Amino acid sequence: MRPAVWAPAAERVDLAYATVEGSAETPMGRADGGWWESDVDLRPGSRYSFRLDGGEPLPDPRSLSQPDGVHGPSEVVDPSIFGRDTGWRGRDLRGAVLYELHIGTFTEEGTFDAAIDRLDHLAALGVEAIEIMPVEAFPGEWGWGYDGVSLYAAYAPYGGVGGLVRLVDACHERGLGVLIDVVHNHLGPEGNYLAHFGPYFTSRHSTPWGDAVNLDGRGADEVRAYLLDSAHHWLVGVGADGLRLDAVHALKDDSDDHFLADLSTEVERWSAEEGRPFTLIAESDLNQPSMISPVGSSPDANGMHAQWADDVHHALHAFFARERQGYYGDFGTAEVLAKALTRVFVHDGGYSTFRGRHWGAPVDPASPHYDAHSFVVFLQNHDQVGNRAVGDRFAQHASLDLQAAGAALYLLSPFTPMLFQGEEWAASTPFPYFSHLGPDLGPHVTEGRAREFEAMGWDAETPDPQARATWRSAVLSWGERGLAPHARMLAWYRRLIALRHDLPDVRDPSLHSVDVTVVDDDTVVMRRGDVRVAATRGSSVNLALGDGRVLASWAGAEDLGGGNFRLPGPGALVVG
Repeated sequence: MRPAVWAPAAERVDLAYATVEGSAETPMGRADGGWWESDVDLRPGSRYSFRLDGGEPLPDPRSLSQPDGVHGPSEVVDPSIFGRDTGWRGRDLRGAVLYELHIGTFTEEGTFDAAIDRLDHLAALGVEAIEIMPVEAFPGEWGWGYDGVSLYAAYAPYGGVGGLVRLVDACHERGLGVLIDVVHNHLGPEGNYLAHFGPYFTSRHSTPWGDAVNLDGRGADEVRAYLLDSAHHWLVGVGADGLRLDAVHALKDDSDDHFLADLSTEVERWSAEEGRPFTLIAESDLNQPSMISPVGSSPDANGMHAQWADDVHHALHAFFARERQGYYGDFGTAEVLAKALTRVFVHDGGYSTFRGRHWGAPVDPASPHYDAHSFVVFLQNHDQVGNRAVGDRFAQHASLDLQAAGAALYLLSPFTPMLFQGEEWAASTPFPYFSHLGPDLGPHVTEGRAREFEAMGWDAETPDPQARATWRSAVLSWGERGLAPHARMLAWYRRLIALRHDLPDVRDPSLHSVDVTVVDDDTVVMRRGDVRVAATRGSSVNLALGDGRVLASWAGAEDLGGGNFRLPGPGALVVG
């Protein structure tokens, strides 16, 4: 590999490198467009860094490996690991059963290779793709990954890019797709050296993390190329099937072609070249259908294939868990839950009390540009568990019965469902927020989290995000799957996912395919063709569902004859 780097403002750039023969430092040559190039050909395993105008050596912004952490030199990776042909021809992940996992807590070892040993469990569960929380190199010995600073390198303690490639190939061998969560909207506060190299950030826009990534100012073409090439690396080089794009509403871009639209166009081109589909899933709180409308279909269409639908989560959570504080304020009733399950966005142009303004736009059930599979829904995810004061899971602050009811609605809904690791057996382990930043930054994170939880009305003592024990508390306990009450929940999830796979009415992606009836303040019935899902948070309810056979029942429903059933307590009944 002949190193090259974009550093348009530098007067001199030197390459510092170390090989088995020893260490050396040599000047690089100026090239077009602010690039600097070297004629030194480094072999795999060599370490290298760049020195700008005589300053401290800095890692390569496009490094594929940071074996000594984000502050250390970069490592040349053997390109042959990206050139394999496994025979995998991919799959469209819209409508697939997704499973979000965090490599560092998914197994005791916390590595890509250890995760491979648990893939057969996911395949047997009925999962069709995993969504891996960010693996871009980040500082410290533990963390969620959303403070990554090296957007091409996989976190070394997980096993680096080689381990990630092995995990991707192992998933494909089992028919599982792979989504990688990437963070393009900001970089972490520690180990972020991009601003030393060029105008990667701009004060023209602000974000919750400070200056925005420069997508529309001087030098933005190279910054956009940096992000696009990173996406190409994960999809084409590593072999993933899609990307989950973190908080795209923070990608501030006033240029004629929004970065997301450019990304969508490029991904379509790569897909044609590779002969397999790629899926882009956006996390967006804008509630705008234009996010998932094809580029060119409207002036603001961004071309994402799917987006997270937080309103569905909020409706499920507030209804079953009965929490109405903070951003749950406009949720919690059966009527709001019915709207979320049929029209996705609760805030679709109306007033949001949490935001203090009108928000969103309505989803068109007859749109030719998107359907229900374009929306990813969940009862739990890393945010909605980890951003609670103690990281308690749904069953821990609600109940097993209420989790079973909520799961039946979202897993048999017309949307793309996503489980969070361990949800399927109501794991006893929490998932609190954790990070491992330096002494100058770590205390500020701890204090900031406490302030956030006060705003939500939670007064529980918050685990210190910087403590090793906080991270280790989140490691899944796989042995409890076969124990009560976890085994019962696991069987319930397997049954619901099997019904999703087996029943054509449930697989229907049309928003017209779902209808929800509010039975009373505590009970709704969702109809998918001939399949009906009754879910209640009440003590008991009598239901008239018409003729049908019981496909599944968590609450042990009593058949009263003539299509009438009684649910004796909180839970769900599926009739087909």
